[in-house]
Amino acid sequence: MSPTSEFFNVQPVAAALGTLLAHWSPAKRAISLDVRQALGRVLSGTVHSPENLPAFTRSTMDGYALRAADTFGASASLPAYLRVVGSVPMGAASSASIGVGEAVEIHTGGMLPPGADAVVMVERTQPLGNAEIEVLTPVAPGDNLVLVGEDVWQGDVILPAGHRLRPQDIGGLLAVGVIRVDVSVSLRVGILSCGDELVMPESDVSPGQIRDINAYTLAGLLAEAGAEPVLLGMARDNLADFAGKALAGFDAVDMLIMTAGSSVSVRDLTAEVISGLGQPGILQHGLAVKPGKPTILAVCNNKPVIGLPGNPVSALLVARQIVLPLVRHGMGQSVYRPASIQAVLTHHIASTSGREDSVPVRLLESGGKLTAEPVFGKSNLIYTLMNADGLVFVPLNSGGLKAGTTVQVELF
Repeated sequence: MSPTSEFFNVQPVAAALGTLLAHWSPAKRAISLDVRQALGRVLSGTVHSPENLPAFTRSTMDGYALRAADTFGASASLPAYLRVVGSVPMGAASSASIGVGEAVEIHTGGMLPPGADAVVMVERTQPLGNAEIEVLTPVAPGDNLVLVGEDVWQGDVILPAGHRLRPQDIGGLLAVGVIRVDVSVSLRVGILSCGDELVMPESDVSPGQIRDINAYTLAGLLAEAGAEPVLLGMARDNLADFAGKALAGFDAVDMLIMTAGSSVSVRDLTAEVISGLGQPGILQHGLAVKPGKPTILAVCNNKPVIGLPGNPVSALLVARQIVLPLVRHGMGQSVYRPASIQAVLTHHIASTSGREDSVPVRLLESGGKLTAEPVFGKSNLIYTLMNADGLVFVPLNSGGLKAGTTVQVELF
């Protein structure tokens, strides 16, 4: 399959991604981790609660535990009078039980004593002598309480398989005594840059040279998604060097990304290199997008191989649309686009029929409305993305978007 024959047979991103996913069966690998070390990892199995939370009914206020019926009709002018028969120690059960006309002092988080069914806030009471209080307002059963199992019941699903753990998830798991979880092994994704013009970021550049930034922007994107980026260095524009580095890296990773060398020219070697990595090989050469049209999608020996354009903006935007869904799928997550927000477009965006454009935008507030201001620039200008907060996607065959249109902005 020659690169030239595939290049003009462009496909929308969704169709091309669907084809790639249909040819890839990720290995299901899991490890057990301490929950406290599992932030950002993806659960390989469903987690059920081993106990109720809370395990006991407890107060949400400082005040007095009592029988709600003893306060019915109470007011500032006609208070209910209750006798205080003890207090609830923090971290232990109360030794006192509550009868008719009785109350027990309780603090926030304290365990409700037997006989009580509500708590009145201390601000709604007035102390009297001889261990007695006035209650100045009525309470209903359950007021100012968190009941047994109100957060989660024993046996309930806490988190489903494929969920990526957030800080609040760590707290929720530990709260019910879940100390270890099984998580998917992070995908190792190799990144190989190609081009005679590339030098390391710390290098001084000579005329005609540029610093390799794609490897590091892509590594950041992958790490943020929970994958393990593997930097494979830089290959030169000759088949032996490019193919040698690609093959060595391919054997050590679960997915391979190569930047540059994906457009049709005599110096572009990506398609030829991919053809030597395994079957079925290239599935799609060309996406109906801007930027990023010359992207190559392949599966070789059940490993995805992606040839991204060399321009930094093109590489990063296509990676968001193609590589991130692959990473999610490979770790057992659902494939979806990131969070978005609605905003009003400030300028016209022109588009050519037959492609979906990705346009960086800056979010601003104007007249109480959120607006999206396009950040126009060429695909080799990384600062168009640095100065943006998100992306607007111009649909296929729409001809563009008019200023004043309400659009969805996919947030970075």
